[in-house]
Amino acid sequence: MDTKSSLSERDIITKYILPAIEQSGWNKQTQIREEVTFTAGRIFVKGKKTKRGEKKRADIIIYYKPNIPVAVVEAKDNTHTIGAGMQQALEYANTLDIPVAISSNGDGFIIQYRKNCGPQGTDLSDRQAGGKAIVSENADLEHFPTPDELWNCYKRYNGLASKEEEDTSLCSYYFDSTGRAPRYYQRIAINRTVEAIARGQNRILLVMATGTGKTYTAFQIIYRLWKSGCKKRILYLADRTNLITQTKKGDFKHFKDKCHIIRHKHIDKSYEIYLALYQGLTNYDEETDAYKQFSPDFFDLIIVDECHRGSVDEVKAWHKILSYFSSATQIGMTATPKETKALSNIEYFGEPIYTYSLKQGIDDGFLAPYKVLRVGMNIDLEGYRPERGKTDIDGELIEDRLYNTKDFDRNIVIDERTDLVARKIMEYLTNSDPMAKTIVFCVDIEHAERMHQALLKYAPQEITARSDKYIVRITGDDPVAKGYLEDFINPEQNFPVIATTSKLMSTGTDAQTCKVICLDENIGSMTEFKQIIGRGTRINEEYGKQYFTIIDFRNVTDKFADKDFDGAPVRIKESKQDDKLSEEIIDEGTGEEQIDPVTGKEVEFTEVVYGNENLEGYELGEDTPQYGAVVEPVETTRKKTYIKGVDVSILSERKQYLDADGRLITTSVKEYCKTGILTSYRSLDNFLQTWNDAEKKRAIIEELENQGIIFEELKDEIKNDLDIFDLICHIAWDAPALTRKERAENVRKRNYWTKYGDKARNVLNAILDKYAETGIEAIEDMKVLTVPPITDIGTPKEIIDSFGGKPQYLQAIRELEAEIYSAA
Repeated sequence: MDTKSSLSERDIITKYILPAIEQSGWNKQTQIREEVTFTAGRIFVKGKKTKRGEKKRADIIIYYKPNIPVAVVEAKDNTHTIGAGMQQALEYANTLDIPVAISSNGDGFIIQYRKNCGPQGTDLSDRQAGGKAIVSENADLEHFPTPDELWNCYKRYNGLASKEEEDTSLCSYYFDSTGRAPRYYQRIAINRTVEAIARGQNRILLVMATGTGKTYTAFQIIYRLWKSGCKKRILYLADRTNLITQTKKGDFKHFKDKCHIIRHKHIDKSYEIYLALYQGLTNYDEETDAYKQFSPDFFDLIIVDECHRGSVDEVKAWHKILSYFSSATQIGMTATPKETKALSNIEYFGEPIYTYSLKQGIDDGFLAPYKVLRVGMNIDLEGYRPERGKTDIDGELIEDRLYNTKDFDRNIVIDERTDLVARKIMEYLTNSDPMAKTIVFCVDIEHAERMHQALLKYAPQEITARSDKYIVRITGDDPVAKGYLEDFINPEQNFPVIATTSKLMSTGTDAQTCKVICLDENIGSMTEFKQIIGRGTRINEEYGKQYFTIIDFRNVTDKFADKDFDGAPVRIKESKQDDKLSEEIIDEGTGEEQIDPVTGKEVEFTEVVYGNENLEGYELGEDTPQYGAVVEPVETTRKKTYIKGVDVSILSERKQYLDADGRLITTSVKEYCKTGILTSYRSLDNFLQTWNDAEKKRAIIEELENQGIIFEELKDEIKNDLDIFDLICHIAWDAPALTRKERAENVRKRNYWTKYGDKARNVLNAILDKYAETGIEAIEDMKVLTVPPITDIGTPKEIIDSFGGKPQYLQAIRELEAEIYSAA
C-alpha cells in the first residue's frame, strides 16, 4: 500500500483535497474546476517560424457561480509543506482577481484572504466573533470554507454591501452552443463593471488593448444587466459604420430582434438595445438633433466604444449626446485613453476600473508579438536642401531651405523617395510572403494614391495577373473603398492583399490576418500610434497569423520606448479649464496645423474638432455629414511641390525584436544574446558541463529561447551553418566555432560506429547528414525516422529494431551526440 508521502500531486488532489472541498458543500460538477488553463502561452518568433511558450494553469479554481471565482487552490505532493503552494496561489489570485488563495499538501489547508476580505474572528469555528478581519489561517481537511463563507469573502473583497448589489453581481452570463467562455481578463472586466454598477457607479472606464475582445466584453456586460432587469434600454455608440455593422453581425447577434441599428436618423422607440453612430444621432443643430426624439431618461445604460475619439470634448456635438442622457450609466471603452492638457477620459469617466495592456496580452499569448524593420533614407536622416536653381515639375523655383520628414509628402513630394519606399516594401514581401495582408499608412489621401501606383510598379506580375485588387487604396473619400475594406478584413478573402490608407484604417478595423504594417506618415499622437499598431496585434492561427512586422520609414517606432506607450493611463488635465481651447487645431503632440484628409489643404477651425480624423473617419453613406457640417472651415490653400531628380538611397536598415520582457531590443541581436547567455551561465565550463550532461540538448535551447534568445536571427547575423552549440560558445566566450558540416565530417573520420550492423550504420550516417543540414534538434526528435532519405532505409519500426529496440536506438543517438561534441 502506498504511503501518503509517495503519492503524486495528482493523487493528493484526487484522494484528499477534492473530497475535503466537496465535503464542505461545493458541487464538483458546477463549482469546482481542475487544471484551469488561463493563458495561451506567449508566442516566440524563430525566424519565420513560431512556437508557444508555457501556458499558465491553476490546479483548482472554485466558483460560486460560473465565471464568478471565489478561491484558487494550489496543491503540492506530501513531501512538501502545507504552505509550499501559497506563493503560486497568491500570484494566480492576483492575476485572476480572486479574493482567496489556498495551499495544500493533502494534510490540511493554509488560507490567505486578500484585501481584508477574510472573516472576523480568531479561527474557523468562530466566524461571527468581533475583531479585525483574518488575513491568514490554517484549516484541517474537515473544515474547508463553505460556499457561504467564501461568498461572504467575495462580497467584502468587492464592496457588495446590500442584497440588491449582491443580486445584480450574481446575474448570469450568456452561454451559447459553442461553449465560448470569456478569457480571464474579459471576465475580470465584465465582473468589475457589473459590480461597480451594482454599487451605484455611473461613469466607468475600461482600458483593453486592441484585439482583446472589447466588443464581446461589452456584449456580456449588456446581457447580464439587461437580463437581470437592472438596465432595460441600452445604447451602444460608435463613430464608424464598420464598428456598428461588425458589432451587430458579430457578438450582438444573440440579442436577435431586441437589437436595432439607428439608420437615416430614423428613431423607433420599440426596441431595447440600440446601436448608433454619433453622427447618426445629431444634425449639428440643437433644435433638430435626432437623439432628442428620445426623452433624456430613455436609456439607462450607454456603452461608448472607442471613447478616446471624441466623446470627452465638451464643445463637440458628440459630447452633447452624452450630456443629454446624463442620467444613464455610461461606460467608456478604449485601448488608448485620451489624456492631454485639454481633454481627459479619466476626468469624465473616472480612473479605469480595469486595464489589460498590449504587453500583458503578448505575454499571455492572446496578442501577436511584432518585429520592427527600421529603414533610414539619406534625405530622411540628413534632410534635403535643393541645389541652387532647382525647379519643380511645373518649372517653378523651389524654396531654398532644409526639408525633412515633416515636409515630405505634406509640403514637398519627391518622386524618388516614394518609389524607393514602394520598392522596399515589395522587396520585403517578395522575400517573405507576397500574399501577406499589408497596410501602408500614408500622410494623406493624395499620398496614399501615389503610393498605390508606386507599389503596382514592383508588384509580382504573376499575382497582379490573377487579380486587379492585389493593391488597393482604402480611404474615406472613395465609395468603392468600403467593399475593399470588407474583403481586406475577411480572412477567407485572398484579395486585396496590400492596402494604402491615410486615417480610415487606423482604428476600429478588425484585420485579423494583417501581417505587415508599413509606416510612412508622421505620427505625433501616442493615441493614434497605439491604434495603428493595434491593426496587427490580432492572432489567427488558422490562417497562419501569429506575429506581425512593422516597417518604419519615419522613426515612428521610437514611441515604443516612450513610458506612455504601454503604461497605465495618467490624467494630465488638472482641472476644468475656463479658457476656451485654441481655435487652431493642433494634432495631439505635434504642434502642426490640421490637414483636411479629403482636400489635402491646411485648415483652421472655429470649433475644436477631434484630431486629424475630422472627416475621413466617416464612411461615405447615409450618415456622412457634408464637409463643413461640423464646423465652418477657413481654408489656407497648401499646394504641394512635386520634384524629380533627387538622389535618394537607403543608408541604414535595422531589425528589432521583442525581448523576454516585451521590450524592443535596442542593441544588436548578437550583444543582446550574449548578455542573455552570460546571465544564464557564469562561465564556459559551466555551460559545457550543462550541455554535456543534458539528455536532450533541445531542452537547453528551448530554455534559452524562452528567455528571449533569438537563435534564428542570430544565425542570420553571424553565420547560418553554425551549430547552436558553437554559436553560443562563440558569441558568449569568443570560442572558435565549427560548422555543422565540419563536426559531421570529424565524426566520420573517427569511424566510431563499427560496433553497429550495416543497417544501423546506414541509419546513423543518414541522421548525421540530417544534423549537418538542420541542426541538433532534428536528430533528437523521433520524427527524423519519417523523413527522406532515412525512410529509404526502412520503416521507423524496422530501423528501431535494427538497433535492438527503442532504448538501444535512443542510446545510439546519445552516443552520436557525444561524438559530435567530443572535441568540445
